[in-house]
Amino acid sequence: MKAVIFAGGLGTRISEESDLRPKPMVEIADRPVLWHILKMYSNHGINEFIICLGYKGYMIKEYFYNYYRHTSDFHIDLATGEYKILDTQTESWKITFVDTGLDTQTGGRLKRVQKYIGTETFCLTYGDGVSDINISKEVEFHKAHGKLATVAAVQPPGRFGILTMDEGGLVTDFREKRADEVGWVSGGFFVLEPSVIDLVSGDETIWEREPLEHLAKTGNLASFNHSGFWQPMDTLREKRVLESLAADGTPPWLKH
Repeated sequence: MKAVIFAGGLGTRISEESDLRPKPMVEIADRPVLWHILKMYSNHGINEFIICLGYKGYMIKEYFYNYYRHTSDFHIDLATGEYKILDTQTESWKITFVDTGLDTQTGGRLKRVQKYIGTETFCLTYGDGVSDINISKEVEFHKAHGKLATVAAVQPPGRFGILTMDEGGLVTDFREKRADEVGWVSGGFFVLEPSVIDLVSGDETIWEREPLEHLAKTGNLASFNHSGFWQPMDTLREKRVLESLAADGTPPWLKH
């Protein structure tokens, strides 16, 4: 099974980082968040990936093309250019990198890699979010219900406290919002049948609009509810949250 990763957006909400590099290359624990996402899938036996490139995509290509040099100790003779890897840190990943355009919308990016996906069920996610979702079970769930698409539904952490006020405007109670009060939202981890790509008309199609709306209206979008860890990396604040979670060893999204 293959996993498609959207990695071409501008990442404007984390411009402190994305002005210099594409958001999927922002590092968490000395590794790009894209590496963490691939590792999540690899932990569930999915080792073939299609990366949809766009903004500064050459930086993603360079990192993985020189993966040995980035992740291993090595010796180099500057006079001859010869080098030797001293230790090997590698992954059993096969990655297809596709330039899907700078301004192409998410649906259009998926359409542009259609020929590399083939005719089998595949996974789809974004290059800026991590989770401890059991991908294996989501795939099993998808194959069991027989619909065209499955989306992981998650409950994002409440960011704001709830205030209770009296008629005079005085706060009588304050408490943190629980996750189950936020409701279910798309966690961005999909399992899909290849025919869903036919719902994309072109580069201007946004995957989260017409295609998903059509799948929902026709009863072809099932929800795989995940109540565990889930965290996007849209802002610098969220990057720091992920860094803190990874600081003490294995982060929660890589414990499966």
